[in-house]
Amino acid sequence: MPTRHHPQLDTLVQTQRGKIVTAAEAVRLIRDGDTVATGGFVGIGFAEEIALALEALYLESDDEGGPQAFGKPRNLTLVYAAGQGDGKEKGLNHLAHEGLVRRVIGGHWGLCPKLQQLAVGNRIEAYNLPQGVISQLFRDIAAGKPGHLSRVGLGTFVDPRFGGGKLNQRTTQEMVRLMPIDGEDYLFYKAFPINVGIIRGTTADPDGNITMEKEALTLEALAIAMAVHNSGGIVIVQVERLAERYSLAPRQVKVPGVLVDCVVVARPQNHWQTFAEHYSPAFSGELRVPLNAGAAQQPMALNERKIIARRAALELDANSVVNLGIGMPEGISAVANEEKILDLMTLTAEPGVIGGMPAAGLNFGAATNPQAIIDQPYQFDFYDGGGLDIAFLGLAQADAQGNLNVSKFGPKLAGAGGFINISQNARKVVFVGTFNAGRLRVAVADGRLNILEEGTVAKLVQEVEHRSFSGAEAMRRGQRVLYVTERCVFRLVAEGLELIEVAPGIDVQRDILDQMAFAPLIKATPATMDPAIFRPEPMGLRDRLLRLPLPERFAYDAQHNTLFINFEGHTVKTPADVEAIRQQVVRIVEPLGKRVQAIVNYDNFSILPDMLDSYVAMVKGLVEQYYAAVSRYTASSFLRLKLGDALDRRGLAPHIFECAEEAREQMAARDALQ
Repeated sequence: MPTRHHPQLDTLVQTQRGKIVTAAEAVRLIRDGDTVATGGFVGIGFAEEIALALEALYLESDDEGGPQAFGKPRNLTLVYAAGQGDGKEKGLNHLAHEGLVRRVIGGHWGLCPKLQQLAVGNRIEAYNLPQGVISQLFRDIAAGKPGHLSRVGLGTFVDPRFGGGKLNQRTTQEMVRLMPIDGEDYLFYKAFPINVGIIRGTTADPDGNITMEKEALTLEALAIAMAVHNSGGIVIVQVERLAERYSLAPRQVKVPGVLVDCVVVARPQNHWQTFAEHYSPAFSGELRVPLNAGAAQQPMALNERKIIARRAALELDANSVVNLGIGMPEGISAVANEEKILDLMTLTAEPGVIGGMPAAGLNFGAATNPQAIIDQPYQFDFYDGGGLDIAFLGLAQADAQGNLNVSKFGPKLAGAGGFINISQNARKVVFVGTFNAGRLRVAVADGRLNILEEGTVAKLVQEVEHRSFSGAEAMRRGQRVLYVTERCVFRLVAEGLELIEVAPGIDVQRDILDQMAFAPLIKATPATMDPAIFRPEPMGLRDRLLRLPLPERFAYDAQHNTLFINFEGHTVKTPADVEAIRQQVVRIVEPLGKRVQAIVNYDNFSILPDMLDSYVAMVKGLVEQYYAAVSRYTASSFLRLKLGDALDRRGLAPHIFECAEEAREQMAARDALQ
């Protein structure tokens, strides 16, 4: 068992002040070659005061201008799950000094450009492992397990067959091993001891008990503290205030004092709730606020971002559990708020928020009015086990096999973050992003999309540079995958990407095929993207989501041999919608071995003009094969005229009654004559 002896700790922590120390005192406990784990998500839960103190200690010089020998840590191994930084100076950017760190094992690198430079410059050993795996690995280290066993990462750059998560030539040690079990492939992520844990809370007592009542997330703080304590290391916690001994409610203590060695009270400027928000009680769940309040909740402008977010939002279902990634996917929550459908589903974010409206920008990871905030490792347990119905993630680069790259682009090292866990395990995943990047300019006029200037950077390439998502693995798992852009939609099939929808106003050859590095599959004429996406008013998404599922619209009365079809509020937009109706009738009637009478309710039924002929042709086939007689009704005189004319042109009885009573009476009269 590891021992917990540090030569300076007993001297530093005095009985009269308990475990309370200054940041400068705490970081002097970090020794050369230590493995240091830090908690945080962007700026949430990150111990900025301690990071500043560690940087200052390393940059100190003695009176002669040379480095100090005592208390000046070097060659640290830094391990963290989520990206921790503001993309400029804050967070882990403070630790990006050659000599201070020797190795970095990180889940996301995009917010730490200074660490990126060290990795890309081959000046440190650098790994990128899935965010969820690292957060769960902290728990496994705490439990004394040899490592973490998971399917997460198979087929991606984390798989040892494709690099094992190593990011440069200097990085040679294997951290991931392929491990077949009962004929199934798994990845084994090796555990290692952690010497120092740096985490954050809200309130501490002198014994080191930590509460998190004002934190937007609880993250992996407890897992890190346990992992470090059980590795024989020291745990340093940053808080914003102190409480009397025994005054903290036990149920509110997230990290017990038995795991904590040092408590640092931060200056207010270094303990913001996020890197953008000093404090929002709506993030920590201390109160609820109206979601439509403030300029931030105003509807998005009708540009390419909103077009993409709207088309993606059409994939939502009522009562679903949803994950929204950072960047382009953030627009989906704005569309959901505008369409007033947030109450119909549960939005989540990987660091542990469930419910509410996910925040954006440097607030990302928090949520306004969350229903619950759980620890990050448990959120990834939920995700990895199939708890997500649908995930919306960024589309940075895709190839002919449906693989995606969001992690590395030449000298730019973003890292995968939670992308691999989420994309691999959601039942349905929708990748969202512009068709290309750079100078892309578009405009929407009269319900049509116009490309004013093409982007200069292709995103649909022959082969991705870094594989963050494996199309082949997705097909093997039977996962449903869509790729949504402002001008078209692709879906993943066994042969690769299939073009299935095109925006109105877009020329397939000029605006799509000529702008791609590969030819997608086109099995049938692509459908037109929903026209409502390109209009300024809301799409009426709430009404769509609350409509009856198609199978529930069909009911067979065996006593009277009558099939009742309720199309009230139903919309037919695509050939797939037409075929789905035909299949429902066949499913019910064909096993009967006889024709049935049908009564069809067309109240508030709508059909796109270019689908009318296909629809009526389908109806004619049903009449000829499965119906003995049909009565139709709707209160809409316009629909009676339009649908009646289409039926007449196909040689079908054109009369449509005004109400259900007339349709039933006509059917009863026909029965009496027979």
